[in-house]
Amino acid sequence: MSRSNPSASIEQSGESDLSGPCADPTRRAVLTALAGCACLAAIEPAAADDDEQPGANERPQKADRLVRAEGDKAGQVIKSEDLTLGGPPIRAWPQDPNTSVVRKGSRLNEVVLVKLDPAELDDATRARAPDGIVCYSVICTHAGCPITAWLKEEQGDKSVLKCLCHNSEYDPRQNAQVVFGPAPRRLAALPLTVADGAITVAAPFVGKVGAQQGG
Repeated sequence: MSRSNPSASIEQSGESDLSGPCADPTRRAVLTALAGCACLAAIEPAAADDDEQPGANERPQKADRLVRAEGDKAGQVIKSEDLTLGGPPIRAWPQDPNTSVVRKGSRLNEVVLVKLDPAELDDATRARAPDGIVCYSVICTHAGCPITAWLKEEQGDKSVLKCLCHNSEYDPRQNAQVVFGPAPRRLAALPLTVADGAITVAAPFVGKVGAQQGG
């Protein structure tokens, strides 16, 4: 899994947008800059509105599709064959199947998927993991950082979901229980189903989403 900050490119784009003609001291340049900045002000909220559409802040709902949260395929529906047995995981957002609104208005809606051998899963995990595909909140329960790594566990040989902020580790085979680090509790799990290859939400989150302090 990539350890890069998914918001880095957005921040860089913002800095680029704010540079240029606004720095020119001449009257004509200032007037031009004001007009240009006014245009940007009119355009930028429209992009932000993508996260403010009705339903964008709602928690995952039954029958929501899961779409990729990052990379060249961001926004594409995730299918069972997109996941490789044993990882790497894929980060995702739920999407309303009726309106196509992606529920990315709250970071607490982002999840991480990984496909595992069903025989390795405990009973509770296997019951909500079709084809061995488990799904958990991407928000670490310690300080609310995003889970960004899929690495060998500190005290064993299995790959686990890891938060690099304070090194908390979660075993996705055992209900995402904490196996290392300061996290106080497991990750919230999102039950899934697979229909025609597409991965969809079967029920709301099981467990509290976010950090102990409120995420």
